[in-house]
Amino acid sequence: MTAFYFALWGLAAVLGATAIGGLVWAIRRGEFDDLRAGAASIFDEEEPIGHVTDRFPGE
Repeated sequence: MTAFYFALWGLAAVLGATAIGGLVWAIRRGEFDDLRAGAASIFDEEEPIGHVTDRFPGE
């Protein structure tokens, strides 16, 4: 049972280190520098930001 807990803690440490490494990588690449541009990138050029243009059928 002790080996199971060592393996479980080891897996948690590896996953945690991977998450921290990914965060450091993203910060160094500048992924968090301009969050508004990423949020607006899903809109078309002619679609106004902040106005609902899509509707579900029947609404």
